Amino acid sequence: MRPACMYLTGAAAPRSAARDIDAPLVNALHGIQSALNPQSPQASAIAELAWLLIGGAAAIFAVVMVLAALAVWRHPRWLGSRNAIVIGGIAVPMLVLSGLLVHSVTRMGGLTDRGDASLRVEVVGKQWWWRVRYLTASGATDFETANELRVPAGSSVEVALASDDVLHSFWVPNLAGKLDLVPGRVNRLRFTATNTGTWRGQCAEYCGGPHALMAFHVIALPVADFERWAERQRAPAATPPPPAFTAHCAVCHTLRGTPAGGDRGPDLTHVGGRIALAAGILPNNRQAIATWITSSQHVKPGNLMPSFRTLPAVAVAELAAYLEGLE
Repeated sequence: MRPACMYLTGAAAPRSAARDIDAPLVNALHGIQSALNPQSPQASAIAELAWLLIGGAAAIFAVVMVLAALAVWRHPRWLGSRNAIVIGGIAVPMLVLSGLLVHSVTRMGGLTDRGDASLRVEVVGKQWWWRVRYLTASGATDFETANELRVPAGSSVEVALASDDVLHSFWVPNLAGKLDLVPGRVNRLRFTATNTGTWRGQCAEYCGGPHALMAFHVIALPVADFERWAERQRAPAATPPPPAFTAHCAVCHTLRGTPAGGDRGPDLTHVGGRIALAAGILPNNRQAIATWITSSQHVKPGNLMPSFRTLPAVAVAELAAYLEGLE
């Protein structure tokens, strides 16, 4: 199996991704998790402000270094005058910082728009994965998935962020700024992906254990492709699970349309159609599924799923094939 680092930084996209999206992950590896590669108006505003601050800081640094060099080598009298200190040490910093404050508040104000959104999604942070519920116009759950957010390109998306346990933070640098998930509170994030593509997000607030391995992906699809994908997600599992799933997995995982209704772990009804496993750290293929079943604590130490090392190889192979086929 390819290591997770190869998958995220240079390997080809998994087979299931190529089936579902026109621009698989391999086409988005450049800048897949970068605030300096904005793919939404919200991220563009943040990047613009970042470049302004970086450029302004560089210009101020250059001026200070020139003045310091003059003071060391030429000792001009005016450098030590009262007017130079008042102007350079008080007036100029106040003007620059005040201007930056006004611009920042004005530019960032647009990020809090609360107009109607084309799509509403609820994301619940768990230790250490993401529950994703797509909502109807009335706020009821339309369907559920995990560790992956698919959205229609060009449409406004509102993400309601909540936590069931500890503080988490939802951050997709290419699409929006980070926003915390606070137990007992719902925070709302807006973004509009301007292009189709795949971007990586990360929990940006330490939440214990395998926090660094709590990633996710946002995939922007053409509207028609998104609608077809959503229709598939609403359907129940195509076939009943094998005995090993009922015996070992159903207590924690849901397969809609079957007796399996556990909610401690991700909904697996269409897990085979996702582009990654284990909250964004493994490619989604049969070998990776088998490895996760038998060695989850080795792949992601401290996560809440046990490693089923004693499960017979035949049962593991049957489970992996079954889960891979749940698209």
